[in-house]
Order: sequence, then structure tokens, then C-alpha cells
Amino acid sequence: MSQYNLDKPNSIQWFPGHMNKARNDIKEIMPDMDVVIEVIDARIPFSSENPMVAALRRNKEGVQKPVIKILNKADLADPILTTAWIDHLESQDGVKAVAFDDNKVAQMGQLKQLIKNLMPNKVGTGRQIKVLIMGIPNVGKSTLINSLAGRSIARTGDEPAVTKSQQLIKIDDDIMLYDTPGMLWPKIENPNSGFRLAATGGIKDTAFDFDDVASYTAEYLIKAYPQLLKARYKIDELPQNDREFFEVAGRNRGFLKKGGIVDTYRMAEMLVNELRSGIIGRITLETPTMREDEAKFVDELRAAAEAKKEAKLEEKRLRRLRARKNRK
Repeated sequence: MSQYNLDKPNSIQWFPGHMNKARNDIKEIMPDMDVVIEVIDARIPFSSENPMVAALRRNKEGVQKPVIKILNKADLADPILTTAWIDHLESQDGVKAVAFDDNKVAQMGQLKQLIKNLMPNKVGTGRQIKVLIMGIPNVGKSTLINSLAGRSIARTGDEPAVTKSQQLIKIDDDIMLYDTPGMLWPKIENPNSGFRLAATGGIKDTAFDFDDVASYTAEYLIKAYPQLLKARYKIDELPQNDREFFEVAGRNRGFLKKGGIVDTYRMAEMLVNELRSGIIGRITLETPTMREDEAKFVDELRAAAEAKKEAKLEEKRLRRLRARKNRK
């Protein structure tokens, strides 16, 4: 896969006003919370983690509130990598991780017990465990809440950012759940994460260049899941780049325009839509090793941005100095 250009800005940015309000609301109530639940996408556990969560759950003494990371949509993800991600996440301080699939009702008892295990001193005392649940848009948080509550409370939908305001939900005599709107962060520093969020539907389709996202997705799948692509799109010899893949797969699907030209855009749409629905197969778009490598990459981006900022400040200082000399 081609290395992302350090000088190229990330074109995927989406932070509606209600998300900014949600962040401020969460910051205000976080000190009163006992446990944090963060719902992440099992296909992109790293990219769907909100970096603000760790900062928000850390108190003034530097101690972090316990967090349960729910790898949702695990039935769409690579099961081997889901296990690897759970191990990786649980190696972090104060983190528990569990995988949830489409059979959420059967897993609710497990989640309730895990919450109570984290705060045993409150169980059966009449002092409810206050649980804040967070997650990016379209990660399935509202559906999970409805399963946990055993009734329809939270609005659900395929469109990101359905929930607009905070909700207070009593789960049982011991647990009170504080729901928040699906929240992205102001700037997606890792461009690779931006592409993965877009590919899995965590960002509205109007917020990014579809061709770029589809190309990124195809390049990754060609390297990581070649057999799934060959089987799904009836390809004997899989091309090694995204452009040739869309040509071959599109022709096999009969996506032809006048003159026998392949409609590669239509094929790109099919690839992304079938990735989101799981039709291609169980796919995870990132690994724990990629997380570590890309963290270093983001550090390089920050350093480059800081160096550019310092260079501008120095240039401005020199201009002022020259201007003063010319006035003398």
C-alpha cells in the first residue's frame, strides 16, 4: 500500500456542532461516573477508538476510571484478529474488552455482570453504578443500549449521528446508564484511520472523496484478504493494484458503459457497500501492529506540522526585523 504523503492534508473532517456540545457535556459529568463503556467497531478497533476518551476518564491525580471496550459488529470482523485486539486492549491499564456480535441479547447478562464486578462496593446498596456509554457514529451503540435495557429507548439507524442529546437510562437496580451522542473528535490526525472510518460507515459519505476511500480499501484487501476478493468477484488472477482490480472485477460484474468501458466507480461503490454489509467475508482493516506503526507515523505528522509552524514564526520574526532596519 502506498505511503500517505506527509504534505497532503487529510480530506476527511467531520465534527458537527452537536458533537462539540457532547464533548463539553461529557467533560462536565465524567467526574461523577464510575465506569466508562466505549463501543468500538471490531473491524477497526484502533480507528474507532475516540482519543478523547482516555483524556476524559483520567482524573486530576492521573488515575483513569475503568473502561469496558465493546468490540461491536464482531460478526463482521475477522475472528482471529478480534481475539488479538482483545488481548492488546486488555494489556492497557484499567481496560476490559469484550466482543459483541448480532446476538447481543444473549450477551447482556455478561456485560451487566462485568460492570458490577468493576464496582462491587455499590452492588445491592441502593447506590447505583453510574455508567457513561460512548462511541463513534454508526457503531451500533443505540442498538446495544436497547438490548441492555430490554426495551426500545435509544433511536437507531444506519445514518451516522442519529442520537443528538444525552439520555439517562435505568438498566436495573444497580446500574444507571448515561448515553451520549455518537461523537467523533475534532481532527482525525491519522489519515489511514480516516479512510477506515469512511470505509466502514462511521463518517457520512458526503464528508469524503469516495474514490480515495474505495482505492484505499481495495489496496488493503488485495494484500490482506486476496482469497476473499477472488472468491467474491470471480477473479482467477488477482491484480495487485486498485485500478486494475476495479477494471477486472467490474468487467466480471458486467458494469459496462458505452463502448465496453468498465464503470469503475460503480464497482468501487459495490466494494465498499459489500465490505460494510459483510458480503465479502469477515474482514478487519487493521492489526495491533499497525496501530503501533501508525502511532509513530502520527508523531511524524505532528513533528512536521510543528516544524512548519516554527518556520512560519521565524519567517515572520525576520520580516519584522528587516522592516525595523529599513525604517532606521
